[in-house]
Amino acid sequence: MNAFVIDAFDFSRTNGSRDGVTPVADMSRLAKECADTSGEIAWKVEGGTSKHGFPQLRLTVSGTVQLVCQRCMAPYAHTLESSTLLMLGKDDEQADEIESIIDDESIDVIVGARDMDMMYLVEDEALLALPHTPKHEVCPDTALLDAQKSEKKSPFAGLKDLKK
Repeated sequence: MNAFVIDAFDFSRTNGSRDGVTPVADMSRLAKECADTSGEIAWKVEGGTSKHGFPQLRLTVSGTVQLVCQRCMAPYAHTLESSTLLMLGKDDEQADEIESIIDDESIDVIVGARDMDMMYLVEDEALLALPHTPKHEVCPDTALLDAQKSEKKSPFAGLKDLKK
């Protein structure tokens, strides 16, 4: 994966903005969760300052990845779409302080750095956007599932035979 290293505080202060597209194959942690390494993740990082005066980054990812349906075990294309706001603290203590000041569960507070690898955060955001249990809306081939349903016998059927 190509590194995209920034000084997070300077990037935020100057309202920096960068975007790009990264192949899933270049994201090793994301690739492990996918059926194959095809697909790309488009991303955008925008720096800024919060209304409280804290440095922040807006991180947006989108794209399509191949996942394995947990119902029929067939691969399918899943569309990712996620955006998050990250407030930056200089250390853990300041991050905790910011969290208590903003008191907003929708905003993540992280420890910023002068040499942050943004591709690591992009990959994190893509991973967080994956469904917990990937599955088709409607599985295309339900023959295997239907066969399992029809073969399923009642647990009491065996007891009925013992009664005779």
